[in-house]
Amino acid sequence: MANIKSQKKRALTNLKRQNAKAGQKSELKTAIKKVLLAVEAKDVEAATAAYNTANKCLDKAVVSHIKNNNYAARQKSRLAKAVNSIQK
Repeated sequence: MANIKSQKKRALTNLKRQNAKAGQKSELKTAIKKVLLAVEAKDVEAATAAYNTANKCLDKAVVSHIKNNNYAARQKSRLAKAVNSIQK
C-alpha cells in the first residue's frame, strides 16, 4: 500500500472502479448468453428481445471503455446472424 495520501485514495477508487466494471462485464456476458440460448431453443420473440438487450449492453460497454468498438461490432454481427437464422 502506498504511503502518500492521494495514492491511498487513488488505490481505493481503482478498486471501486474495478468492481463496477466487473459487474458490467458479467451483465454483458449474461446478455450474450441469453441470446444464444434463445436461438438454440428457436424462440424468435425471446431471441429478438434478448438481442436488443445485448445490443444496449454492448453499446454501454463501448462508451464506458470496458470493451473495444470492434469487439462490440463483431458481437452484434454474430448475434444478428444467429437471430436471423431462426427467423427464416
